[in-house]
Amino acid sequence: MPSPVRTCVGCRTREPAELLVRMVARDGLVVPDPGRRLPGRGAHLHRDPACLALAERRHALSRALRVPGPLDLSALRELVLGPVAR
Repeated sequence: MPSPVRTCVGCRTREPAELLVRMVARDGLVVPDPGRRLPGRGAHLHRDPACLALAERRHALSRALRVPGPLDLSALRELVLGPVAR
C-alpha cells in the first residue's frame, strides 16, 4: 500500500508522509508528533531549517493548524535545528 502524500507548509513540496515531521498545536505551543498519534489538526514540515524559516516568514503554521495568534515554535526549532548550544 503506498504511503500517504503530504505537503510541507514551508516549501509547499508534496512528499510521502514519512519524509516529513507532523506537528500539532497544544495550548499555543507547536508540538512535533513523530508517531503521528496526537489528536487534532496536523501540519507537516521537512526537517530542513530553510523550510522552517519559510513557514515562519509566511505565518504558514498558524494558518495550517488553524490557530489564531502567535505560536511558540521552540520545540519544533529544537527538532529541526538541534539543541541550542549554551
